[in-house]
Amino acid sequence: MKPMDRRRFLLLTAATATSLNTFAQATSSSAATLTLHPDRPGPKVPENFIGLSYETQQLSDPSFFSPANKGLIEQLRALAPRGVLRLGGNTSDYGFWKPTPTSTMPPRKPREYKVGDPPPDMSYAVTPEAVTNLKGFLDATGWTCLYGINLGTNIPSLAADEAVFVSKTLGAKLEYFQIGNEADRFGSTIRDPKTWSADKFIDEWLTFANAIITRVPTARFGMPDIASNAQWFATIGDRLSTDPIRSHIACLSHHYYIGGPPSNPEMTIDHILKADPRVTRVGGIVSAASAKVGAPWRMTEGNTCYRGGKPGVSDVFAASLWSADYLLLLASLGYAGVNLHGGDGQMVANSLGGKLPGDEVVLAEHGNPADHPHPYYTPIAHIGEKYVAEPVSFGMLFAGHFAGATIIPIDFNPGDVNATAYAALLPFDQVIVAIINKDATKSLPIKLPGFTGSLVMHAASLTSTKVELTEPAGLREINSVPPFTAVLLTSTRG
Repeated sequence: MKPMDRRRFLLLTAATATSLNTFAQATSSSAATLTLHPDRPGPKVPENFIGLSYETQQLSDPSFFSPANKGLIEQLRALAPRGVLRLGGNTSDYGFWKPTPTSTMPPRKPREYKVGDPPPDMSYAVTPEAVTNLKGFLDATGWTCLYGINLGTNIPSLAADEAVFVSKTLGAKLEYFQIGNEADRFGSTIRDPKTWSADKFIDEWLTFANAIITRVPTARFGMPDIASNAQWFATIGDRLSTDPIRSHIACLSHHYYIGGPPSNPEMTIDHILKADPRVTRVGGIVSAASAKVGAPWRMTEGNTCYRGGKPGVSDVFAASLWSADYLLLLASLGYAGVNLHGGDGQMVANSLGGKLPGDEVVLAEHGNPADHPHPYYTPIAHIGEKYVAEPVSFGMLFAGHFAGATIIPIDFNPGDVNATAYAALLPFDQVIVAIINKDATKSLPIKLPGFTGSLVMHAASLTSTKVELTEPAGLREINSVPPFTAVLLTSTRG
């Protein structure tokens, strides 16, 4: 289906705005109840809330992020008019800046190879041509960029050289630099586990950041971009709150994957559609550190199943419902944005040691890996010469309708149905409500007077690879939300 035009969506129900202070209605004793609290406005969702994450090694092919890549440009423009492209991932700490044809990578210390990570000898060049083409790509999409710089196998002077060129070339398209990727894992990959810690990371990170600031005085940074050790934020909040670098911190960042790897039998559709209390708990930890530093916070890399996604879970409609719910939950928690990971299958495979573990799962079930997108969780798949919107991106598109809105706190009781709900106030006092029924079998009975359905995300089943976003015919109130269906409602009267 052709993506819904946001302006048309806003005009669908351009009636008088709601003035409800509270709202509760039930069709029966088993119906869901929903109460809105517009008098207690929550966080505002940034216009550039939606984002994608790609491996930095993608820049080793200067033609990938370039104005000539019309197919990918079209997909990003359809996903969000003002999105954020993040370049990082495991490969981020193995590339080097190559300003001239004769430039060489900095020396490296030998290390043992850990299966599942990039090999110690991984090396690729990022050239001025790639960065120049990236600028043209961003101009064509209307997106901005979080630019990853190697910390793991780099030297401060070379990082500064790269930052000078990137800053000058990207200009306003550069949101900030990210130095290092998942440094909380460095102790098991490229640093001495006996000495590596949050404090050690900050010491090293400051050396790189200050080298860049010396050359680019206006440089801004996102950090620490950790994989999972949220306890690092306490140390970071305490140390950076009194460091002069504080004024250069644009964002605190971390990653999130539900679980994994693909071979894990617990990584099922039921699992990804259950509420994960870790999301809210980590959100509280990050926001506390952000208050000390005085910066917003963002989830800069994540998806369903780590290590490339799981076939039959990450690449089906269940992932659409998960992504819609996850993004709106983060919006309600005050996150500045979300970048779901994906990109070219080979690049993600390189980040994992050369192959996608999901392929082994497919082969074990006598299937053909070529029948699936690579990587399995990618929002936008690169299939042959085409770029295709995958299920997880439909959930992102659904959640993207909250961009620019102000979250309204709600009380929602879905009864025994696996469902979630979110609400927000759009400009001109129009209220939108998202109801996401993730239940495999049960409808959600609910009646919302004064609200009509304006968008429905649905599919034939949770395992369907075909997802539809449709606009209901006419302005109709709803009485229930079917199983595995998400609906967007808009206010029609005061």
